[in-house]
Amino acid sequence: MTDTPAPDQAQAQTPAGPPLIRVLAQYVKDLSFENPGIFAANPSNAAPEIELGIDVRVEPGPPDQNIFSVELKLSARAKRQDAVVFIVELVYGGVVQLQDAKREDAEPMLLIECPRLLFPFARRIIADITREGGHPPLMIDPIDFVGLYRQQRQRAEAEAATAAPKA
Repeated sequence: MTDTPAPDQAQAQTPAGPPLIRVLAQYVKDLSFENPGIFAANPSNAAPEIELGIDVRVEPGPPDQNIFSVELKLSARAKRQDAVVFIVELVYGGVVQLQDAKREDAEPMLLIECPRLLFPFARRIIADITREGGHPPLMIDPIDFVGLYRQQRQRAEAEAATAAPKA
């Protein structure tokens, strides 16, 4: 007889490691660039006004594998006075797998850490497409995904509080 535990017992005794995110794939899901104002007069060479939109969506994959699709949607509209200079919209996706993540850790990992991993690639695509469109590259500043997540949670909690039936 041996003192070595059976493989199932050894795995049960081994503590789970820290939660990990494995990026299985990254891809451009949708990309749109419109350039209606390339010939707009700009005597002062003033920089256009940029409106930026950010959205993060998560779709679960096979539940037994902890695989998710995370989509980072970035949109930018450049305007000079009343004329639209350009519009760019990008949906950049990633297929990720969470390992050793607790249920309460999964949502922040998917809505904060995964977009943080995808953002530099999406930012580069937008910079390249605006440059190829004849404009200076649009370099989007780093995004505070923690702050966006907190705002989303506060909004959801406020909506739940107002939707709850009053006694």
